[in-house]
Amino acid sequence: MWVEGRGHLPGQLIVVSGPSGCGKSTVIRGALGRADLDVQLSVSATTRERRPGERDGVDYYFMDRDGFRGHVDRGEFLEWAEYNANLYGTPSVPVFDALAAGRSVILEIEVRGALQIRHLSPTALFVFIKAPDFRTLERRLRLRGTEDEPAILRRLRKAREELAEAHWYDVQLINDELDPCVQNFIVMLKTYGCGG
Repeated sequence: MWVEGRGHLPGQLIVVSGPSGCGKSTVIRGALGRADLDVQLSVSATTRERRPGERDGVDYYFMDRDGFRGHVDRGEFLEWAEYNANLYGTPSVPVFDALAAGRSVILEIEVRGALQIRHLSPTALFVFIKAPDFRTLERRLRLRGTEDEPAILRRLRKAREELAEAHWYDVQLINDELDPCVQNFIVMLKTYGCGG
């Protein structure tokens, strides 16, 4: 794994993107913790409000905008972007430490952040997960029940933009049925050297 400014690191970096509602978090969770995979999920930082059940430092590092901007100014994120009026970023030190130790790291990030990683580490593996069709994506977003109508419409507009960028990812997975999609993701991770 080659990273600009760090040279070769023995671990593999995997970038996973996809529109809200495609099920990417669920697919990733289905692969984590398996004895036959040596992979961990990077914990992102965000300025968005914490949802019920989310834990700081586990699901996200929850920050206010000023604190987040301070991390940006100090160059402490691998990538960062604004998404649906909130800031999201990947703290660099835990990722570099894991890669240096030979572990593979999954970054679950949006397309603009993925483009930043593509520049920083062109040998990373880029995976795009999508729903089988746009109607399914909309239905999944509405079934979550976590956002009001304006927020859902913003996410659907953003999904159109993200789907237009899927073509440059190394692998595209369609999350039609969860279990087969998780299995395809696991096989892909093993193929790219993430076996335990």
